[in-house]
Amino acid sequence: MVSGGGKIKSRFRSRSEHILDSKGRLSFPSRFREVLRHIESDILMITNWGKYLRAYPVAEWEQLETKLLTDGKAQPGMQNFVRLIVSSVTECIPDKQGRILLPPTLRNEANLRKEVVLTGMLDWVEIWDKDAYDATHQATRDNFESYEEKLSKIGIF
Repeated sequence: MVSGGGKIKSRFRSRSEHILDSKGRLSFPSRFREVLRHIESDILMITNWGKYLRAYPVAEWEQLETKLLTDGKAQPGMQNFVRLIVSSVTECIPDKQGRILLPPTLRNEANLRKEVVLTGMLDWVEIWDKDAYDATHQATRDNFESYEEKLSKIGIF
C-alpha cells in the first residue's frame, strides 16, 4: 500500500513467540521495531483488549482516541469500553536491547504468564498468552470457510 508522498507504508506483520523475563520485560521483535523506526515513533501505547493486549504506535493510538471521542459518543454504552482501554493504556519505549516492560496490571488483565505470542495486525501488534492464542488460532482455522463470504465481498476470495 502506498501512502501520501509515494512512500510505502510499513505495517506490522507476522507472528513470533517469546518468553517474559522475571521483571515482565518482553523482547519486541526487530521487524516490529523497524516499523516503528520507519514511522519515526519510539513509543508504543499498550492497553488491555479483552483476552490480549494491543500495542499501538502513538499516531495510530491517537487516531483510535479521536474515533472514540467523535464516533464513539454516538454509540450507546461505549463509555465503559472507553474507560477500560483508556484507563489501562501505558506508554512503553523499547530499551536498547529492544525489550518493553509490561506493567503487572496489564500482564494480569491479559493473563500473560511466561510464554507469549506477538502477532502483527498491520496497524498494531497483539500480545497474547500463548495458550489463549493457540486456542483462538485453532478455532479460526477450524472455521476458515466461514470467512469466504466476507472475503468475497471485499474482493479477496
